Amino acid sequence: MRLVEFYSDEKTCSYIDSKKSLFRYFHIQNVTPSFYHGLLERGWRRFGNYFFTPMCNGCTDCISVRTLIDEFTFSKNHKRVLKKSQNIDTYIQKPTVTQAHIELYNRYHLTMRDKKGWEYTPTTPENYMDMFVDGHQDFGYELLYFVDSQLIGVGLVDVLFDSITAVYFFYDHHFAHYSLGTLNILKQIQIGKDYGLKYFYPGYWIKNHYCMGYKERFKPFEVLTNIPDIFEQPLWHIYRADSAEL
Repeated sequence: MRLVEFYSDEKTCSYIDSKKSLFRYFHIQNVTPSFYHGLLERGWRRFGNYFFTPMCNGCTDCISVRTLIDEFTFSKNHKRVLKKSQNIDTYIQKPTVTQAHIELYNRYHLTMRDKKGWEYTPTTPENYMDMFVDGHQDFGYELLYFVDSQLIGVGLVDVLFDSITAVYFFYDHHFAHYSLGTLNILKQIQIGKDYGLKYFYPGYWIKNHYCMGYKERFKPFEVLTNIPDIFEQPLWHIYRADSAEL
């Protein structure tokens, strides 16, 4: 395993315009599952061979959360989403890149540029490999969603020991009536239940945020209450809406 540490440039936050963001990165070739699991428990995320965590000056709005899979129950709305998707074919396999992946990814980001003001840079097969295929090793998978043989969604996930973690999801907005973002999360939680996993890591949560607040819908979950370095103990506590910590 080879690790190189670096930091991003400070820039305007992608989620809160009035704040600045700064990320700490590790580039790790051939990461061991146990080391990755340790990073995940300490609030790190993965894209390709890159692992990152926010280190923003004076801001802790991005909160690491993990759903307690065994205690999670599917609500009436969740069951409606699953029932509505019965004509969607779902496959799980090791991550790949095809022309359909590239076209779907670029259409998704064009829509998000117009809808939410995201910066748009079309991806290439090489960039996609670097971000979503490289580094998957034994733990990385993709969930592919099809309607009538058309690829409408791709969900990248990692499975590590007692946990499943969402890496990234993109989809065709023409099929938004299927609530594909919710569906992708529910599929991952169901996989966790089927395989007896303990935690589902959905990514960073920003309380009451228009884009990042949705993760609160998948309770019960725990929140990481400290910012541990890689050799420090992470402190996770069950989230309660009236908690003074948040």
